[in-house]
Amino acid sequence: MSLDTPQDSPQVTFNRVMLKISGEALMGDQSYGLHPPTVERIAREVQSVHDLGVEICMVIGGGNIFRGLQGSAQGMERTTADYMGMLATVMNALAMQSALEGLGIHTRVISAITMNEVAEPYIRRRAVRHLEKKRVCIFAAGTGNPYFTTDTAATLRANEMSCEAIFKGTKVDGVYDKDPAKFPDAKRYETVSYDDVLQKRLGVMDASAIALARDNNLPIIVFSLDEPDGFKGILAGQGTHTRVQG
Repeated sequence: MSLDTPQDSPQVTFNRVMLKISGEALMGDQSYGLHPPTVERIAREVQSVHDLGVEICMVIGGGNIFRGLQGSAQGMERTTADYMGMLATVMNALAMQSALEGLGIHTRVISAITMNEVAEPYIRRRAVRHLEKKRVCIFAAGTGNPYFTTDTAATLRANEMSCEAIFKGTKVDGVYDKDPAKFPDAKRYETVSYDDVLQKRLGVMDASAIALARDNNLPIIVFSLDEPDGFKGILAGQGTHTRVQG
């Protein structure tokens, strides 16, 4: 991978990034499932960054379809519930792949659970080669192991792919000291350390994901998916966001 800034956009600050979004981000105004216009809108955000020459990985949660922890809380055996949650992430990955390829972007769904008919198995060198060929790689089925969240999967794959940052798309424009939807006086951090995120329980990602990012000095940039061109703008050093770093 070239470490030079893409020639057609000298303002771009990263050349290879991981975009992590929740499954709930694909629901739109619905209470469950996939909302195709919302999937397409997010795909267009990805397209705008891809057009800058940036290499993009994605991990999408499965909470809009099934969440393992909720199934476990209702009496289902935890390991089984987590595997069901992994399958939900594959469904979301296929939906995003369809939207991206509809925009003319070559995309690969890469699953940690073998299902050759719908996705490639995870092979690190092959995935890196896809990125070098400017294909978007959507990593599905988490890490392939129960008890690990898609946050941890995103951080693991970002490290394996030598990504320069994780972009965490949420419904708010950064990390706040308390819930801005409930507290009008909530204050947004411009930057915050990994340790403060853990100690103050700021809820950016789960603790294992934050620790893995900290140990590998991988910055996490939290921004709003609802802001038009937010993903593209932050890559150019603009837009409202919070940076989690050392």
